[in-house]
Formats: sequence, C-alpha cells, structure tokens
Amino acid sequence: MEWAKAIGEAVRYIENHITEDITLSSVAEHVRISPFYFHKGFSILCGYSVMEYVRNRRMALAGEELITSNITVIDLAMKYGYDSPDSFTKAFSRFHGHTPLAVRKNKTMVRTFAPLKLTISLKGGSVMDYKITKKEAFCILGASKEFSYENAKREIPLFWQEHYASGRGKHVCGMFGVNIDPQMAYEKFEYLIADVYNPSVDIPDGFTVRTIPAFTWAVFPCRGALPHALQDINAKIFSEWLPALQDYEFAAGYCIEMYDAPDKYPGGTSDENYYTEIWLPIRKKA
Repeated sequence: MEWAKAIGEAVRYIENHITEDITLSSVAEHVRISPFYFHKGFSILCGYSVMEYVRNRRMALAGEELITSNITVIDLAMKYGYDSPDSFTKAFSRFHGHTPLAVRKNKTMVRTFAPLKLTISLKGGSVMDYKITKKEAFCILGASKEFSYENAKREIPLFWQEHYASGRGKHVCGMFGVNIDPQMAYEKFEYLIADVYNPSVDIPDGFTVRTIPAFTWAVFPCRGALPHALQDINAKIFSEWLPALQDYEFAAGYCIEMYDAPDKYPGGTSDENYYTEIWLPIRKKA
C-alpha cells in the first residue's frame, strides 16, 4: 500500500474507533504495515506519532462534547479511555489550557484538532542519492536500551546525552545509532549507541554485543548539520523514495544511522558538511 493511501486509511480507522482501545499495533495491522516502519513513516510525514494524534483527537472531541452536552466529566473520562477523572483532567488541562470544570463553569474556549485530510500535490522531482549494497553480517558493541515507539523521538536524544555525560563514550564513540525490532510487531524496540565490535577487546560492563544479519541495504548519504539534515533525508525517504519504489520492499525491522567522526569537521555535528548515512534493509518484491 502506498504511504498516502496507508495514512488515509489509518486516519479513517482511528476516527471510526476513536473511543475504543487503539494501539499503534492495531492501526499498523489494519493498514498492513509493520509497526516499526509505520510509526516512523507516520511520524515523519504527519509531524506527530500515531498515539499523539489519537490523544489530540480524543481531547478535541472531549472538549467539544463538554461544551455542547450535559455529559459528566467521569463519563467523558471513561468514554475516551481514561481510568480516572484525575488522569483525564490532567490530559484535558494540558491540551486545552483549562480544567474540564473551569471550561464548563466559565464557558472558557476549548481548542480544536481537526482530523488529518489528504491533499493531492506534486512532489518529488528532486535528486536523491542512494545506493543498494549487500553487506555480510557484522557485530556491534553498544549501549542498549528499550524504547516505546511512542516516546522514542523525545527519549533517544536524552539517551545519547546520558551516554557521553556518564563517560561511556570512552568505550563506544557512537559510530552507529541502531534500531532493532526483529518481529516488527511490538510496541517497543531496542536501540543501541554502537561501534563495530572488536572481538580482541573485552566487553566493558554495561555494554552488549549484537549481530546485524546480512542484508541488502538501501544506503542514503547525508551532508549537513544534525539533526535537521537527517530529518530532511528521512522525510524524503518516506515521501518521495518509498512511493516511487517498485522492485523492493522493507526486509526486516532494522534501521541504522551511521555517523562520521565529528572531530573531522570544524563545526562537529553542526558543521554544514558533516556526513551521515541512513541504512534500510530491503529485498526484492515477490
């Protein structure tokens, strides 16, 4: 399924089940794309994660109901999936800027969040370099942590900061940022700050070794200051490269970012010529 169609179908599914138990996995299953890649594509193309979108839609609808009906706050909380009025009130206040009781008592304005709508536009036409290359299996040594798809965008940069602040950068410089979800079907995935593993060196405490299987990889070079340069390439991959791809599909739940040594550039990772790559495993379509 093309990404535009997949996102449109996902939005329809969410709207039709907005008061039910919606998860990233259930939405991804409905559009027949693994959660691993659907989360990534949806977030890049839409600007927020699947569950952020769900929460925003629920809060917008809850605000509308609050000012147009006599429904109680307790019933409203239960309707939109909150276990208690307190948790609902906190979420409602963050979104609308006022508590439900303040909105109802003072006739305070509420915020809206309209459903995503697809628009037809011409995109592409730009040059995008990439290569397809086969790589044998290789091992990495890294600091590993499990992340939920929902919070990864916010928490992974903090993981990198903690890695260097704790002094672990002397063991692993961070040549790679590696996402691993072999089943491509869970709510969480493993992320590693990693280097190529040298078997002649002892594994430091707190680090682990992982084997990256042999794959055919689509490799996308990127030059520019982080994080914007990588964000731009990711957006082009999902908005231009994937829709135009005819012979290949994603092969597995791996995604690798390769970082050049920052000390080679006057501005480090903020240098306009800083070099990185994105690796995605692919295979020929059946």
